[in-house]
Amino acid sequence: MNIRQNAGASVVPFPVKEIAKNRIFLSAPHMTGNEQNYIGEAFESNWIAPMGANVNQFEAEMAAYATTQAAAALSSGTAAIHLALQLLGIGKGDRVFCSSLTFVASANPILYVGAEPVFIDSEEETWNMSPWALQKAFAAAEQEGKLPKAVVIVHIYGQSARMDELLALCNHYGVPVVEDAAESLGSTYKGKKTGSLGTYGIYSFNGNKIITTSGGGMLVSNDRKGVAQARFLASQAKDDAAFYEHSRVGYNYRMSNVLAGIGRAQLEAIELRVSARRAVFGRYYSVLSKYEAVKFQPELEGTRSNRWLTVMLLDPAKTDRSPDDIRESLESENIETRRVWKPLHLQPLFAGCKFYSHNPHGKTAVSEKLFAEGLCLPSGSDLQPEQQQRIIKLLEEILD
Repeated sequence: MNIRQNAGASVVPFPVKEIAKNRIFLSAPHMTGNEQNYIGEAFESNWIAPMGANVNQFEAEMAAYATTQAAAALSSGTAAIHLALQLLGIGKGDRVFCSSLTFVASANPILYVGAEPVFIDSEEETWNMSPWALQKAFAAAEQEGKLPKAVVIVHIYGQSARMDELLALCNHYGVPVVEDAAESLGSTYKGKKTGSLGTYGIYSFNGNKIITTSGGGMLVSNDRKGVAQARFLASQAKDDAAFYEHSRVGYNYRMSNVLAGIGRAQLEAIELRVSARRAVFGRYYSVLSKYEAVKFQPELEGTRSNRWLTVMLLDPAKTDRSPDDIRESLESENIETRRVWKPLHLQPLFAGCKFYSHNPHGKTAVSEKLFAEGLCLPSGSDLQPEQQQRIIKLLEEILD
């Protein structure tokens, strides 16, 4: 039994094992068994700080997997986005377009650099940034005489956005793309890895991602000089001198050699993890698609989704069950689910920010509809078939 103690409070038992016993998590870490070998090498060499062989090799292996020229191992995907914006020279008073249907970490770095976020709606076939809404945003910005300095395109739940159309628009206006592939490592768009299509790409290795280092991220790019500069900034921007000299602001954003070792073992299993999650999706789909009220995130032709999370939509015109009804019912059975991301343009943090909808004025935005109707189901690559069958049986009982 673990003990939790708060300042000024008495010591109380915190029964972690009891709480976790038999719980089915949304997306639990899935270890390969080889992590200990790389961690052991780090300890044997005594390189456990944010440098060492594991960091160097993890960067090289990730760049090779992503088919980019370079990569920088960092403390989080959020740090990677922050550095990407810094490398693009974005600062106070600038404007950055960003997907609205995503986790707040996609947009927080825009605030870090003092820029103004402008949110772009989703479209139905990928649930990602709408090229039509992006075109409206560009047209309005051009008329105003204030084009964005970057566009942050997010691939949610593992499905790639419509990159050809989005990149064509960004290239037309001369605006670089930061590709937030935090949820889509292992996904492809027309044979190319997500994260490799923009000026900079980012991955996350948080505990619930398809591979994990417990916490961490990666910046990838074909711009070798840019990635080298990212490593410099991530290491407190120490100038090349015989003493500690600093000519610009730096950050403590580098990944440790220990965590990089975990990442190396995890990356070795990436294709197995993608196959497993796609199989989880397939089992949900084969049974639950019989319900007229139930839909799932589409897979755009020419793409492969890693199916990081299986997301189910409930049409309110065809069922009286809501996402919260199902979430609460499954939680009572010790099964974790999660609502779809609340669009950032609806978040109090971003009140007053511009938003461009995919739909005509007066019609509900696509991202708002997905938020209202969507529920993420347990999707881990170590989810056992008998566990999933239990979930499916409960869902059938709820929906019948």
